Order: sequence, then structure tokens, then C-alpha cells
Amino acid sequence: MSNQNERWKHGFPKIGIRPTIDGRRKGVRESLEDMTMNLAKSVAAFLGEQLRYPDGSPVECVIADTCIGGVAEAAACADKFAKAGVGVSITVTPCWCYGTETMDMDPSIPKAVWGFNGTERPGAVYLAAVLSAHAQKGLPAFGIYGRDVQDLNDPSIPADVQEKLLRFARAGLAAATMKGKSYLAIGSVSMGIAGSMIDPDFFQEYLGMRNEYVDMSEITRRIEEEIYDPEEFKLAMAWVKENCNEGPDNNPEAIRTSREKKDKDWETVVKMTQIVRDLMVGNPRLAELGFEEEAMGHHAIVSGFQGQRQWTDHFPNGDFHEAILNSSFDWNGIRAPYLVATENDSLNGVSMLFGYLLTNTAQIFADVRTYWSPDAVKRVTGHELGGAAANGLLHLINSGPAALDGTGEQMKDGKPALKPFWEITQEDADNCLKATSWRPAAVEYFRGGGFSSDFLTRGGMPVTMSRLNLVKGLGPVLQIAEGYTVDLPEEVHDKLDQRTDPTWPTTWFAPNLTGEGAFKDVYSVMDHWGANHGAISYGHIGADLITLASILRIPVSMHNVSEEQVFRPRAWGLFGTSDPEGADFRACQNFGPLYK
Repeated sequence: MSNQNERWKHGFPKIGIRPTIDGRRKGVRESLEDMTMNLAKSVAAFLGEQLRYPDGSPVECVIADTCIGGVAEAAACADKFAKAGVGVSITVTPCWCYGTETMDMDPSIPKAVWGFNGTERPGAVYLAAVLSAHAQKGLPAFGIYGRDVQDLNDPSIPADVQEKLLRFARAGLAAATMKGKSYLAIGSVSMGIAGSMIDPDFFQEYLGMRNEYVDMSEITRRIEEEIYDPEEFKLAMAWVKENCNEGPDNNPEAIRTSREKKDKDWETVVKMTQIVRDLMVGNPRLAELGFEEEAMGHHAIVSGFQGQRQWTDHFPNGDFHEAILNSSFDWNGIRAPYLVATENDSLNGVSMLFGYLLTNTAQIFADVRTYWSPDAVKRVTGHELGGAAANGLLHLINSGPAALDGTGEQMKDGKPALKPFWEITQEDADNCLKATSWRPAAVEYFRGGGFSSDFLTRGGMPVTMSRLNLVKGLGPVLQIAEGYTVDLPEEVHDKLDQRTDPTWPTTWFAPNLTGEGAFKDVYSVMDHWGANHGAISYGHIGADLITLASILRIPVSMHNVSEEQVFRPRAWGLFGTSDPEGADFRACQNFGPLYK
């Protein structure tokens, strides 16, 4: 009954490994062939062991058939890569090579070069020469150069080189995976939120994606004409009754919906979940039922649902389908999440997509709702904040689309975590469901009823909040804040939570402070945040987000990542080393969008 593999039926981009070599025959090239090819094989084996695609399978690497000593072999390699579906390239060499004759010339493929740090042959000299060529030709490439000298016949990969290879590969694969996919807008602009005003030029030029659109009436049509799998619906309803605990109704008695209406709403929101998923990725089962066109889907890697208010004033809200689809499990079992942005906020949807493709974990969608200073918390609750929260908190809360993984009830090494679906146990999934209460929707917000997920994220998890913004005349910019989730005493949380809508999931977030700019205090992070929403990903992935942004030519306007972790194409340093963030803006503007 599950169609979870439909979205991956076209496969994943591969990493192409390009071993380059000194082309001079009769002694020079011959002495380097084995070493050069072994270096390529080492990189391919390392990445295949360390990285996985979103479906859990190991990342695949393709190695050129021969070492590349000149333009003919470079062209043969490019041809092989094109046929094999390579979306990212890494050039490796222990020696001098002829730069412009051996370099990767594909303008849309993210590329890196590892120039072996050895004294016998000048691999570092080639690295400098070929990166210079990349800059001169407007094809930015990442330079990887180990700190310590290696022996020529040593095929091992030093730890610092490993870190850069992984950072580049994760980001490069994220960019390549997005290419050719769709953002599906279900509905249009929600409550005047700018992020739901879809900008197709941004998606096409920066992400290589297309935009698809359906009116919310398509959901009504499919419900009324029963364009969904009825057998799956029965399975889903049984699962919901067993696993989705309905919480108390906070609505005043006079406007509460009846039990009959609530039961009908459960049926509607389950059907909405099936339908939104089928709209995104298709479902062969629909073709068996006679709906061949609907069975195709929209090839969407991420979607957004307008909801408010044209839908929610009359129909049950979208909180259930947003929460369940964004989670790593449902009635079909444990599976990869489907990304759905509430209020059709496409820019937060893309922020979620970035985090998902870098980590393979579910994402938390939330309002960046309130800054609570230590003084304000003490005044309202009498509690004095400490630990990670000593400088204050951000209250991240929204009406349901936060993945249930966000409860923090999945355990890793004895600590709360969000895990890739292939690491999630049934116990993990059950604990997330038990920690979630489905509250009848606040009728003053959602006149059509429905249910909102209510949970409290466990503290102590490293997380990264990000947000993509569009600025007229500038284009896209990315914001990043690393920090930790925080536990509060139950009575303190309750007092703070009751001041807003307590039927929605809460994550208490404390960003790491640097003492500078937007991170001099927690208030400044809230004060500088560019929109009302943020995407929260498990782990401190700010450095990976910065690398991905530079591949896509999206400048980063604010972050709290240490300078040593920042990894961008070598050409960025030519735009001013004393002002690296300003150089980021200048480089992105100079090179322009990746797909323009």
C-alpha cells in the first residue's frame, strides 16, 4: 500500500572521481599511474562508506576509466559521467598536471580538487594552478589541501582532508539531488505571508527546480470522488485510532465541535494526508483504480499547503497531514519523511529541504515566536534560567507541521536525537507517538475544525535553525543559528506555554552566542531573524549549510559558525580575505546563480 519509493524511482546523483595526472609519457606518467588511480579509489571507498542517500542506500561513486592527462581523456571522463548520472565531481592528484587541459568544465556540476600534499611530486602546485583556472573561467571549485606532508605512495586520507571531502560531498549531493525536482504549491498565498508568494525564477535559477501548482479544491475533488486508496484508508484509520491520542478540547463549550464532527474530521484529515502525498510523488495504486493521470504525481521533493484561511475557515486544518508527512513514520511503517511547508511558505520549505538533504533526518517547522529574557521568565514564573538557557530562550512553536520526530523521543547513545529513518526503531516511533497529543483545533483560528499536534521537544539536543529570505535587488540570503534545545521545569513551561496557544508543539531553543553582531545575545538573534518561520535540523550543520549556500551562490547574512569550519570555493578568498562575509556576498553576486 505504501508508495514511499515513488519519489526515488529516477535514482540519485552519483559522485564522479577524476584522477588527474602529468601527461608526459616515457617515464613520468607511467611512474604515477598506480598511485593516482589508487588515490581515486581511496576517495570513492571512503565516501561510499560514510555517506547515504535519502533512501538509506550507500552513495555511489564513478571513477574515470583512465587517469586524465589531457583534454581527450577529460572529455572521455565527462562523457562517462554524463551517462552515469554524475552530479558532483572531485578531482584528485598527487602530482603536477596540465590545469586547463584536465579540469572539469561542466558549469552546473559542483566541483572540488584535492591536491595531495607531498614533496616528491608537486600536487599542491597543480591544485593552485587549476583553482586559478577555475576562478579565471568563472567555474568556482573547492580546494582541498592537507595540512601535513604525506609520502607519495601513501593512499590514506588525512583527517582534515576527510572532513572537507565529506562537507563538500554532502553539500554537492544536496544541490544535485534538488536539480530537476519540483516544489508543489497546494493553494496560494496564506494570510499575506511573503514566503508563500512563489518566486519561480529563484527556484529555477538557484536550485534548478521547477514549480508545480494545484488549487486546494483538488483535495476536495479527490475526497468527494474517492481518488485515494480505500484499503490504505482503512489501514490508516485503524492506526490512527490506536496511536493518535486525542487531547483535551480547549475551546469554549459554546463553540466546541460535536463528537460526530470530530470523528468525521479524523476521516477527512487522514484522506488529506494520503492525497497530499499522492499529489507530491504519485501512487501506482491510483492507476489500478482507474485514475491514471492522478497516479503520476508532480515529482515534488517538497511541497506547501496554503490552508489558512480559505481552506481552514470551512474544512479541517492541515496540521495532521503536515505533521505526519514530515515525520519518519506513519501507518505504512518507518520511512523517509515527506517535506510539507505549512502556509505554503516555500522559503521555509526550501530551508527544510536543505537541512533534510544534508542530514537525512526529519525537520521541525516552527514560528520563531517569542524571545524570553531571563528577567521576563523570572518575573512571570519565578524561575531563574541557567545552563544553555542562561541568556534567554526562543520559543519555537507552530500549529502542527513540526515532525513528530521533533519530540526528541528517539534515542541515540542514550541521548535524545532525530535519526535517519533507517536507524529509527519501532520503539522510537512509538515513543514519539506517545509523547504527542492531538488537540481539537482552536476554532478561533480554524473555524473548520481539525486537530493540532501538541508535544514538547526534549532538551539537550544540538540543533541548527535556518531560514532563506528573498530581498528585492539582492536575491536569496540565508540565515543560520546553531544552538541547543532546552528543558524547562514542567510548571515553568506550562506557565509560558499557556500564554500562547497550548495546543501546538513547542521547542525551547537557545542559540550559541559569539559576542558579536546578531549573536551578541539571544535577543539579537530574534531581532535579526528575517521572517516569522524557521527550519530546525538536528545537529550543528551550519558549516554544511554554508558550503551548500556557496555552491548555489546564495550568500549567508548571519551565522555563528567558527571561521575554521567555513568551507567555500577557493575563489571566494579573491574577493577580500579581511571581510569573509562581505566577500561571500561579492562572490555570489559576481558568479551569479548556478543555473542561470
